[in-house]
Amino acid sequence: MKPTENQLQMEENKLGAERSEENNGNGNGKRRHRIGLVLLLLILLGTMIGSWLWFKSKIELATDDAFIENHIHRVSARIAGQVIAVPVSDNQRVAAGELLVTLDPANYQAQVAKAEARMALAKNTTEEEQAAVAAATAIVKRAQAQFDQTTADQKRGEALYDREVIPKERLEQLKTAHQVAKASLEQARQQLLAAKARFGANDNNQQARVSERAAELELARLNLSYTRIVAPVDGYVTRKSVQLGNNVQPGQSLLAIVELERPWIIANYKERQLTYLEPGQRVEFRVDAYPGKIFTGKVDSIMAGTGAAFSLLPPENATGNYVKVVQRVPVKITIDPNSDPQHQLRVGMSVEPIIFTGRSLGDILEHLNPFN
Repeated sequence: MKPTENQLQMEENKLGAERSEENNGNGNGKRRHRIGLVLLLLILLGTMIGSWLWFKSKIELATDDAFIENHIHRVSARIAGQVIAVPVSDNQRVAAGELLVTLDPANYQAQVAKAEARMALAKNTTEEEQAAVAAATAIVKRAQAQFDQTTADQKRGEALYDREVIPKERLEQLKTAHQVAKASLEQARQQLLAAKARFGANDNNQQARVSERAAELELARLNLSYTRIVAPVDGYVTRKSVQLGNNVQPGQSLLAIVELERPWIIANYKERQLTYLEPGQRVEFRVDAYPGKIFTGKVDSIMAGTGAAFSLLPPENATGNYVKVVQRVPVKITIDPNSDPQHQLRVGMSVEPIIFTGRSLGDILEHLNPFN
């Protein structure tokens, strides 16, 4: 019996469905194979990236709690006075010794003149005492000469009297003159001793008075020199608060000088990051103000305590409930001058330093070995 048209159509549909299932099965298998390969590659890539990041975290110490520091020289007045000149302005570069502020020197010039006069007076008083001693010495020499002369005259008179050349009256006159000269010599000697005694007694006082006047003169000259306030170092003028005509007092802050030639970084690292941190390790850092630029430096030193230990109110952990807080330790990093030749870095800028500890993979794995 011949198959009908419907039966033939059904057979054809059945064969087409079987072929379609076979094709779909082969396609799904190929897709699953490709997906598996992609997943395997992604896993391998993720493992490699994760391993590299893990290794990098072990050899590099990074923090964002770091800032540029430098010497800030606060310039203040050493004497009181009125400001008569301020030849500098904010952010101006100045050299060491350059004039910053001038105070009115008239009062201090008068003090110098007064001290010089008092010094001259003290020296003149000492010279008068020395002159009195010299005059007394001259009187002694003259009296000694007169005494020697009368002694010789008396001897000659006695010889002449023995030969009856001169009368006794003349001999008595010669003896009297000898006695007078002797008394004058003794008087002159006593006056010399008195003059020396006065000078000797006053010598220490006079020298002390002269030294005192010399010290007053030196102080007056120093105060006069303080009317010219100069820059202590090379740097840039900042925080200028002094103006022309101000009356300033000793110790009053006038302005500040900031050095830019030798800045450094204070990076506050967590205490658990200090295990392999040592001075001399290489550092690279970035600054927000100059994106894309890398600066270099090296670790200089590690602070002797945590930042909290040296704060105004250090924590008292022995009282109350204790909650452990990870502490940070300041690390000083010096900056390579060749990486910042134009002095672009400014005090207070935020820094993101990375310290390269130089640890090897073997050293890292050795410390991870639980059987060590």
